[in-house]
Amino acid sequence: MATHDIHEHEHVIEVTDLHRVYGGGFEAVRGIGFQVGRGEVFALLGTNGAGKTSTVEVLEGLAPASSGRVRVLGHDPYTERGAVRPRTGVMLQEGGFPSELTVTETARMWAGCVSGARPEAEVLDQVGLGGRGDVRVKQLSGGERRRLDLALALLGDPEVLFLDEPTTGLDAEGRRATWELVRQLRATGTTVLLTTHYLEEAENLADRLAIMREGRIAVTGTPAEVTAAQPARISFRLPDGYHLGDLPPLGALGVSGHELDGNVVRLRTRELQRAATGLLTWAEGARVELRGLDVRSASLEEAFLGIAQQQAGARQNPAAQDAKPEALA
Repeated sequence: MATHDIHEHEHVIEVTDLHRVYGGGFEAVRGIGFQVGRGEVFALLGTNGAGKTSTVEVLEGLAPASSGRVRVLGHDPYTERGAVRPRTGVMLQEGGFPSELTVTETARMWAGCVSGARPEAEVLDQVGLGGRGDVRVKQLSGGERRRLDLALALLGDPEVLFLDEPTTGLDAEGRRATWELVRQLRATGTTVLLTTHYLEEAENLADRLAIMREGRIAVTGTPAEVTAAQPARISFRLPDGYHLGDLPPLGALGVSGHELDGNVVRLRTRELQRAATGLLTWAEGARVELRGLDVRSASLEEAFLGIAQQQAGARQNPAAQDAKPEALA
């Protein structure tokens, strides 16, 4: 790992009141702020058009901020690109490599553009392409091309790694292998900023995350903090001969909402243990079985979908777009 010139506890990425405006006045990023510490994996999530790519392009130094302040490793990544670029790795959604080159030739060509590049064979082995060096790029599968994209991002042994949809096109095994590699990089002090549409990926990898909506950050925090803002769920089938009114008072169980679909009851609660215990105690006393019982905490997917629905509602009600975003951390 390259020698660091900022203290390990300082923020490696700092974003303050970032705005990005395109020609015609379209404001894709509307005043966001966050920090990422050294050795942290930070996931930036959002639906298409939420402003993720516009934000990441500024962080990568590919475009200037319209206003606000952005620092990567203590420097402006656009105006001080020479101080930032050699210490960062970027994995774009599509690499666009010459199709006739082999994997090894592609890595060698890229290494020529990188300061202090690692041996090509070492990096290809790291991403599981060690046995594919003589294969032409055009003959690679979609998943293998993504692995090659990742290998090239790692050639310079970066302190900061930007991963844009890193596991798109990978099968389950390849996705898990990439996750493990990201964990290994984090363990050695690499800072990772990740965008992904796989919410399970963010939930498994991210130390913290932010979900963007309409160019703003709608919620930020650890995955546990973000999901805790959503109610847990309990569902089951009513025993034969029983009705919803035969259950204990739902309010006394800490239930905040319920639905009845035929004989299937779905409960929402922020006090999962209390609600589940009360329900099971009642069932035992009544000597009935709650068939199809499913008890689960909220998921990141539910939090994400809730924010996406707010985004759709904001489009129908423009005044709602200026509502203050929720911050968990």
